[in-house]
Amino acid sequence: MENSNKFLIIKKNPYIVVIFIQFAYAGMALLSKAAIAQGMNPFVFVAYRQAIATVALAPFAYFLERKEADPLPYPVIGKIFLISLIGSTLSLNLFSYAINYVSATFASASINTIPALTFVVSILFRVESLSVTRFHGIAKVVGTVISVSGAIVFALVKGPKINFMKWSSKDTHDPASHLMSAKDKLVQGCLLMILANAAWAWWLVMQAPLVKRYPAKFRLALLQSLFSCIQSFVWAMAIERNLSSWKLQWDLNLFSVAYCGIVVTGLVYWLQLSAVESKGPLFTASFTPLTLFITAFISALVWKEILHLGSICGGILLVGGLYCVLWGKNKEVEVQANTDKADTKAETIV
Repeated sequence: MENSNKFLIIKKNPYIVVIFIQFAYAGMALLSKAAIAQGMNPFVFVAYRQAIATVALAPFAYFLERKEADPLPYPVIGKIFLISLIGSTLSLNLFSYAINYVSATFASASINTIPALTFVVSILFRVESLSVTRFHGIAKVVGTVISVSGAIVFALVKGPKINFMKWSSKDTHDPASHLMSAKDKLVQGCLLMILANAAWAWWLVMQAPLVKRYPAKFRLALLQSLFSCIQSFVWAMAIERNLSSWKLQWDLNLFSVAYCGIVVTGLVYWLQLSAVESKGPLFTASFTPLTLFITAFISALVWKEILHLGSICGGILLVGGLYCVLWGKNKEVEVQANTDKADTKAETIV
């Protein structure tokens, strides 16, 4: 009864919930971009974000999972620390640094590469097997190539301007357009953004065995946020020693940090976890392209950003590659389920 109540909001309004998740991620890209473009140090941003996330997750972990908290052996604590270092600290710091040099729209677009990168990491760690003799295996490989190619095309290929809002060239504004003028910085930003997504994909792959060892998910998230907070503060203090860069005021910077820490890491984490458990990972992942469209629309309204034909073509490739990977994964699950049923039936007959 308790478990059904826990996911009641997901079962009644699954589409509203997953759409809200994509709006939240779009807000993360837009607000992170705005705060860092206004001069906030990206590493300080991540340190404060993780601190607020830790505080936000603490009451959920305490009140919802008091009975599920078993003592952790030191090897598991060490594993959580390592996963936090790569999956949270490295990924978020790379993302925040890279967003200096790319648009918020590209940051959202690159999220669509995560399922493909997760597939690559799963192959490298032998979590999944690569079956090129089966059609679903070929679909995942082709989808991965298309998805990563789409990200490259989106970032580097311009072409004619597509000005939906009819802004004049004098009206258009990007909070970090002066930083994006150098092509080498743009390429660097794109590569770092893809590396950030690769680190996040590694984090996703490592979560499955970790959750089996420690099923209290909120407490696990709290520990990872706490470790990431400590690591991010050490990282930020080693790079940014100017105390004035650490001061927070009642402005957009504070709102952006609080939003990313409370809404994205706190509320959205629980909603996404609930959606995956209730409706499955494919249902949740299939809505990921919405983040790109939401971010592009808001960027056009707020910053009067003009897209190029190359960006639109890259976005189409990104989304197409994503659905190709998801389709291949879905077929693989179906084939495995049918095989398991056949084996069970054969054992029953024997």
